[in-house]
Amino acid sequence: MLYVLPLAAAAQTPSVPERSGVNATIGVAPSTQDFVTKAAISDMAEIESSKLAVAKGDAKDKAFAEKMIKDHTETSNELKQLVTSGKVKVNLPTAMDTAHQSKIDKLKGLSGAEFKKAYDGMQVSAHMDAVALFERYAKSGDNADLKAFAAKTLPHLQMHLKMAQDLDR
Repeated sequence: MLYVLPLAAAAQTPSVPERSGVNATIGVAPSTQDFVTKAAISDMAEIESSKLAVAKGDAKDKAFAEKMIKDHTETSNELKQLVTSGKVKVNLPTAMDTAHQSKIDKLKGLSGAEFKKAYDGMQVSAHMDAVALFERYAKSGDNADLKAFAAKTLPHLQMHLKMAQDLDR
């Protein structure tokens, strides 16, 4: 039996090659829809996890988290503007996928050293994924406006990755 996802649900699920990591492994650019979906969900997860870190983290985590909230809110707004202006014709997800939501739910139940370890590790992993995603799209994406956005955002994500790696030490 064939199941068809409603458009909103389909927009929140990247294609199989993107979801499985095959595209990243062989260096293929994500489709425009996959890029927007992954970037938007990543921003949502960064913002939500960092709100928890502001409440639960130590001084280093709080300072980092405040920057993540500010920067990822800005990139979310830019991405939304590209989509709502019609420059990028894709569906924008309105909620995190289950994988990201479960990570947030897990963080909610942690505190102290356990929270710090989970948050810091999540930040390193998320920013490694984001850097790879944005590098691939900036290099070979098929929408010029989105490609420029990816190229402009990439240095900030690389800086976030370095900051996250420093947190994790």
